[in-house]
Amino acid sequence: MTHPRILIAGGGIGGLATALTLLQNNIDVEVYEQASELREVGAGIQISPNGNRVLDHMGVFEALKALSSPTQGKEIRLWNTGQTWPLFDLGKAAIDKYGFPYMTVFRPHLLQVLADAVQALKPDAIHLNARCNGFEQSEAGVTLHFDGAASVSGDALIGADGLHSKIRAALFGAAPPDFTGMVSWRALIPMEVLPEHLARPVATNWVGPGGHVVHYPLHAGKVMNFVGTLEGNTWSGPPWVSPATVDAALTAFEGWHEDVQTMIRHAPSFLKWALCGRPFLDHWSQGRVTLMGDACHPTLPFLAQGAVFTLEDAVVLQRCIRQDAQDLPTALKRYEAARQERAYRMVRGASDNTSRFHNPILANAEQGVAFIEREWQQTAIGSRYDWIFNYNAITAEI
Repeated sequence: MTHPRILIAGGGIGGLATALTLLQNNIDVEVYEQASELREVGAGIQISPNGNRVLDHMGVFEALKALSSPTQGKEIRLWNTGQTWPLFDLGKAAIDKYGFPYMTVFRPHLLQVLADAVQALKPDAIHLNARCNGFEQSEAGVTLHFDGAASVSGDALIGADGLHSKIRAALFGAAPPDFTGMVSWRALIPMEVLPEHLARPVATNWVGPGGHVVHYPLHAGKVMNFVGTLEGNTWSGPPWVSPATVDAALTAFEGWHEDVQTMIRHAPSFLKWALCGRPFLDHWSQGRVTLMGDACHPTLPFLAQGAVFTLEDAVVLQRCIRQDAQDLPTALKRYEAARQERAYRMVRGASDNTSRFHNPILANAEQGVAFIEREWQQTAIGSRYDWIFNYNAITAEI
């Protein structure tokens, strides 16, 4: 077996990134996506220098940069008074320190540049309307099964099928995700309708007791991405996303600063997302089958690393497969060993940020100021982020 054939379940960001980097290294792939078209739900994502380092390695950084929004910096604001603190520069300072900038991008744009690059190398690599329902494996290979379609065989299978992964369920048992009690209110707001003082190329994080709000520009500054998260909610179960009204969002964020209320009033509509997680797995791989991304390390979006460390997974997985192409079970175990500690550290870090973003002490303005100035002083920021941004998936030990 000179060139293994890798099956990928899931055509999201992780699945396409993995397909791209494998194809670039002469490893054949087939991607199976259950949807009728390639699409990403959600809205904006932040891609930190460690993610852009990967995208540059894959040759798609410049294409995505052309679609991204120039964002000058990050700031933090207190939920009720609006007091503001600068956090860090996202452009030149980030490049000087980490080698790459920090970008805010529209999720579908990232998916599209990855899909275009995959199809440029193998036009028929992506199969739509392919709903996986299980697999079988032997010492010789893996067979992937679908609803209403013929099975396919390959040398290994990667489960890149997200939080509700069928591949994870088949490997380790089915279980519903764990609802965290937190709900995010998401909206895309046309920049042109916002007051001038809010229509700025800045990523802003409002912190408050029991919740926080993040907003930053997308679509070359034409759209403001708004995400507000609150604790103490109930959710009846799937589906984990539901539409919501502007009036309901105003009620949910009652008492927050007028700038937050203004943004909500100018939103065309909202989607509510139940934030869910899953327990850590001792292993991600069995034989010729492994998991990546949200299938094995779903995370709260409070470190802005969910998509980014899935991109890291893709490159490390490719490197391991290339190194042990004649022994894929060993390759998958090597990948798991190389990624698991870092991935779970990120998940814990995102969870830890809940207590910073939602701390009850923020209800008191004077105590809140002291808390922010302690938790977001430069040394503390560096200790939380430098180890993330400096990581190089292309050269990390495997």
